[in-house]
Parts: sequence; structure tokens; C-alpha cells
Amino acid sequence: MLKVKAIEKLQKIGKYEGTHRYVMQPELYTTLNQQKVIKEAALRSGVSRGVMQACWDAAGEVIKAWATEGHSVAIPGLGSMRFGLRAKSVADVNEVKTSLIKSRRIIFTPDVELKDELADTAIQITCYDRNGNEVKRVTSTDPGVVEDNEDPSPNSPEGEGSGNGNDNGNDNVNTGGGSDGDE
Repeated sequence: MLKVKAIEKLQKIGKYEGTHRYVMQPELYTTLNQQKVIKEAALRSGVSRGVMQACWDAAGEVIKAWATEGHSVAIPGLGSMRFGLRAKSVADVNEVKTSLIKSRRIIFTPDVELKDELADTAIQITCYDRNGNEVKRVTSTDPGVVEDNEDPSPNSPEGEGSGNGNDNGNDNVNTGGGSDGDE
């Protein structure tokens, strides 16, 4: 079950300025350190922790090497990752230069099975008023919709801003794949 908190906050800008509204955000757990993950993977696979560590390190190095060579690299059971970038566009080929690149990006594309798992995971929302008091709990019963940055559509839950990765007009070109336009 994913846990979310909805906190009543005073809106300081936008169309709701001056009003209190419940703003949702995921409850973040602590980051599991690599050693704990390796230990658990070793237990589940029946191999020693040392062998699992060697495999983990080797897989990380291979993924890094191939991705930096321009490949989209499969991450077993999760999806694939590749590098991309955001850059300004220019009309004249003589203006093309590396300074047009705004940022380099890591793009992760989840497997269908991972997206299905997320869609099937219940969400529990705990609501807190402006004084920090818990006022309500809600558990999802609806089918989960998982945003797909690879194939954003106008019918996506995000709706506006999804799509081509352009931040401000036609100045920016997103190469390397999906974006939600909010970055």
C-alpha cells in the first residue's frame, strides 16, 4: 500500500491564492541502502551475498557503460533506461553548438508488469488540517491510472503540460524521449 498525505496549506499564488487547500504528496520512506538490497536479493535468489554483490556491481557498470554509448539498456524486472537531453533549437545549422544543451537527462521506461503492479497497488491518504491534526483517512478503491511519459496523451491524468517536453514555446527540443513538460 502506498501512503500519501494531504496537508491543508494556505495558497500564496495562483487562482486559489488566499485560500486553504489540501495538497497531496507521497509519504517518503527512508532510502534502503545498497547492502540491505543486496542481502535481500541474495536471500531470495539463494546465492551468497558476495556473489550477489559482484553481480550487482557488474550489472551497474554494464548499464552505465552501454547507456553512455547511446543504448537503451534493459534493467531486469523493472524496465529500461537511457540518456537524453534538452536543448534549444536554432534555425541555422551554423548556430548549432554544445552550449544549446540545457540539461542531460536519465530517462526510465518501466516494464508493463511494473506499471500494472503500481496500478493495482492501493493508496491510503491521510488528511491533516492546517494545525497538523489528522482529520480523515481514505483508501483507494478505484483502478489506478499510471502516467506514461513515453506515450503521453491529452487524456492522461495530468492532462495539461503533458507531451513534447517543451518548456517555453518552441525554444526547446527534447531528444531522448518522454517528458511531462513540467521539468
